Amino acid sequence: MAIEVLKPGLATTVQDAGREGYYHLGIPLSGALDQYSFRAANLLVGNDENAAVLECTLLGPELAFQQEAIVAVAGADLQPKLNGAPMPAHESFPVKKGDVLSFAFLKAGARAYLAVAGGIDVPVVLGSRSTYGLGAFGGFTGRGLKPGDLLPVGKPGPGARGGRSLAAALRPVLRREVELRVMPGLYYHRITEQSARDFFEDVWSVAPEADRIGYRYRHGRPLRWKERKQPFGAGSDPSNIVDAGYPFGSIQVPGGLEPIVLHRDAVSGGGYAMIGTVISADMDVIAQMQPNNKARFVSVDMEQALQARADYRARTDALRAALSS
Repeated sequence: MAIEVLKPGLATTVQDAGREGYYHLGIPLSGALDQYSFRAANLLVGNDENAAVLECTLLGPELAFQQEAIVAVAGADLQPKLNGAPMPAHESFPVKKGDVLSFAFLKAGARAYLAVAGGIDVPVVLGSRSTYGLGAFGGFTGRGLKPGDLLPVGKPGPGARGGRSLAAALRPVLRREVELRVMPGLYYHRITEQSARDFFEDVWSVAPEADRIGYRYRHGRPLRWKERKQPFGAGSDPSNIVDAGYPFGSIQVPGGLEPIVLHRDAVSGGGYAMIGTVISADMDVIAQMQPNNKARFVSVDMEQALQARADYRARTDALRAALSS
């Protein structure tokens, strides 16, 4: 079975849970930016929760099915349409051979996940089917979708069926203004005390160039760095350091002007100081932010971060329990 891409949407890629274990070689995680919504879409159609799906960003694709299938869309409020007729999100439904699936205009959030029973059956590269665009590998020939692409689909499992729905309480919460919890650290000591206060007091806006590599924020006050003699190997700007590793979710502020939260396709190291890290429980929130959405960064300690991670895992467990029967 295959799905023909009639229109690719804005930035539609094949993604799964990600490519772990290669960060030390400079190969990032990749995978779905919103892991919760990705898993929800798979469970709705009876897939293993790690199966490959289509991640649809801001503008959905138009797809023609060459054989009947069971599909579901989760995540952003990007309503699916079957042959032009509106279909429910967060609910599995059947499509027939020759049907065309498209999407309405985006209402909230940024990324929707289209799961097909059987999963998108592209080759496994370094343990994952995820697309890594900078490296041009994984996914469908290492790139986003284009018109005329034929996406192979695997054999549906015994749990594939339409009519499976996700309760409202377990659906993603999509807000235009959010709080992002941050563990200060790494090179946080390099900014002045006033700048540290400013960073957490200001309201920041998502920049238009935010993408899978990183989310840039603007409209806050510039950060000031404590004076020092730049060490050998660091650049001339005070925000430069001797190259270091970039943790997933870390925040760099080139020139002290616009914070960038590094996401799942970011490079693994470089020469910008990182003032802290967005906790793992809030990285899905960033994935659903549109340009010009607002964010405040909130400082948390290790105990709070671990509790947030436990809460996130409990919510994911509730999702599995609700959709695994």
